[in-house]
Amino acid sequence: MAYAAPIFAFEARYVIELVLLVFALIIQGVALVHAITQRSDAFNAIGTLPKGGWIAILAVCLVLTLLGFGPISLFGLIGIAAALIYLLDVRVGLRDLSDGRGFW
Repeated sequence: MAYAAPIFAFEARYVIELVLLVFALIIQGVALVHAITQRSDAFNAIGTLPKGGWIAILAVCLVLTLLGFGPISLFGLIGIAAALIYLLDVRVGLRDLSDGRGFW
């Protein structure tokens, strides 16, 4: 009975890390695909990094997450943060630009 707790702890940690890995890969993949499909002059119009810069950042983060660093490592956390910054800030600015509600 005393040996059941450590075995369960390792299984729970594995499941949590797997869920975080899938979440990180989905978030980073969506951000990368969205950045690739946008016009390059729109990034300059909203005053952010150029399109190539965002693609490079998101692609490197996605590759590092896929290579096994995982979502809990430093590179994984930076990748999740970069993807969330892109999705929550840059994507919103690009969407406002394309809908005609922006300043461009």
